[in-house]
Amino acid sequence: MPTVQLTASQSRAIENFVDDFEVINALADRNRQKIIVLLCNHLSEGLTVTEMTEEMSITQPAVSHHLKILREAGLVAFRKNGLQSLYYLTLSEPLIHLEEVIHDLRVEVGEN
Repeated sequence: MPTVQLTASQSRAIENFVDDFEVINALADRNRQKIIVLLCNHLSEGLTVTEMTEEMSITQPAVSHHLKILREAGLVAFRKNGLQSLYYLTLSEPLIHLEEVIHDLRVEVGEN
């Protein structure tokens, strides 16, 4: 099979897409999607791990694990409230960047 030569801008678009795999991976899991939906329903106050665990059919350690992945991808953050941590969404920046990457890929393959 012949090799296709990419332009510099095509290569950059693909590199940016690969760089965003962490966000894409974080969004791909059903439990993480449910956490995002739960947090969407509590935008102003946030939720604790305990509160999320009560709403989900997984254990507290599993919720914490999924929150860690979402935090590392920049999709959620937390703030301390006494001894508890309240988690909240920080979707805007990662999703805006992902939208830009997808747009660049579409432009480079000739879709608008």
